[in-house]
Amino acid sequence: MLSNWLFAAFALLVLYGMHHYFWARAIRDLHLAKIWSRGAIILLSALGIGLITAFLVTRISSADGSGRLALPVWWWLGFLFYALLHLILADLWWLARRALRRENKLPDPPDPSRRVLFRRVAAGVGVGSSSALAWVGDRNASGEITTPEQEVRLERLPKSLEGFRIAQLSDVHIGPLLGASFLTHVVEKTNASKPDLIVITGDLVDGTPENLRHSIEPLFRLKARHGVHFVTGNHEYYSGAQPWIEYLKARGIIVLHNERVSIGQDRHSFDLAGIPDHMARGFGAPHAPDLERALAGRDPERELLLLAHQPIQIDTAAGKGVGLQLSGHTHGGQIWPFGALVLLAQPYLSGLNRHGDGTQVYVSRGTGFWGPPMRIGAPAEISNLILRT
Repeated sequence: MLSNWLFAAFALLVLYGMHHYFWARAIRDLHLAKIWSRGAIILLSALGIGLITAFLVTRISSADGSGRLALPVWWWLGFLFYALLHLILADLWWLARRALRRENKLPDPPDPSRRVLFRRVAAGVGVGSSSALAWVGDRNASGEITTPEQEVRLERLPKSLEGFRIAQLSDVHIGPLLGASFLTHVVEKTNASKPDLIVITGDLVDGTPENLRHSIEPLFRLKARHGVHFVTGNHEYYSGAQPWIEYLKARGIIVLHNERVSIGQDRHSFDLAGIPDHMARGFGAPHAPDLERALAGRDPERELLLLAHQPIQIDTAAGKGVGLQLSGHTHGGQIWPFGALVLLAQPYLSGLNRHGDGTQVYVSRGTGFWGPPMRIGAPAEISNLILRT
């Protein structure tokens, strides 16, 4: 509980710092007329408070469409990120130019209006280009979902399963912003690829089964010869993982909670294991990821695929005979250049990767989005994995 409060305090501090920097560089330093300056401050304050309110409201009510009125402030957060990036670059350029002048023992420009002009130009360029990027990101997030195909070679895969197709959904985030219509489209595109197996690698929902009962209904129209298998992500734990586990099981979804199943029949088969999210251990021992338990009694000669929400769980899988781990969580960065920050916490960002011991891990860029309704440089995907011998 204390850690949650500390995180909330840190998030509020960061949010305040972002808005304060924007005010300093895009309002105060422009020396606008008082009426424009006061109006801009009021609008900036309203947007900052709106972000906090939107987050709290969507946490309380996650029903389909409940967060759409908050879209402007979520859009503002994405715009603010790019605006700050432009303003920081302008500051760095100005400081570098000033340092160069001092190194060459040249005096600073005597006319202070030149600095004001520079600030106004920098703010204008920043606002204009950030608006364009936010618009593009919004179009990308609400546009067509890509369906990339990735061949994966597995040494222990039975030859009879050559060409076996797996459709992977991840980070769908059904909740206040993405509802039944979005999920219907996802299900139709997934079924159209005629997969042999469908897996969902966490962060399916943002809300409770009671609130999302209508929104999640299209999920149960997914069709695959070997069924639909699911593991929890971190957002399931924010929403109440156990009720979701029970709800999905009751509707025919196979939840792999430190468990393993056989896909196929007899020798024409492989093992599929699944473990809870990396941070689930904080929700009590029954939810702690336990790969040893999932693999107990397994024949090491059989091929093994693992579902684990976060790519960092490859460290647990390494050396355990896992031929391929399927993960999500990163969203591929979602908004460039956030991918660089993601890589500070995760070993891989997207696509097929080979870990140090040879274990392969495929990381989905995610099917939906979270936070600002934007995607730049990281298109949403329904991954199609084709197994080869």
